[in-house]
Amino acid sequence: MYCPSCGIETGSDGQFCGSCGANLQTGEVVYGSILPRVGFVDAIRLGFNNYFNFSGRSRRSEYWYWALFTILGGAVSQVIDGITGLGIFYSLFSLLILIPGLALGARRLHDIGKSGWWQLLWFAIIVGWVILLIWNIRDSDQAPNSHGHNPKYGA
Repeated sequence: MYCPSCGIETGSDGQFCGSCGANLQTGEVVYGSILPRVGFVDAIRLGFNNYFNFSGRSRRSEYWYWALFTILGGAVSQVIDGITGLGIFYSLFSLLILIPGLALGARRLHDIGKSGWWQLLWFAIIVGWVILLIWNIRDSDQAPNSHGHNPKYGA
């Protein structure tokens, strides 16, 4: 099923679009009300649908469910590497999620009013990690910012 408002493919079991928050039955976007949280499967779908999208904003739940997906996927691929002895599955998984992970990180930083370039703090060991962790835990800017509207409240 595709969202009648933004056109992104959504799961047929949901009532609202995980991207724009529109009602999937009517296409109507309710302004000012908090939209349902992005679920685990929706976060993975949005991550891959926005593979090269470094603009806009992403919700906190989308970011953290993607982080959970990368941890679980990495663990599973390492187990498969251990069983098969090939050692290539983890590398392939890491390459597959590299670009969408960077794009999602940039959109998450946009959500709190920061530039996506702040992701370079990952190279500042410990200090940069703590700063990025705090920023990624922070709630979204309520009002629209230079990167777009708040995805928590619809278009």
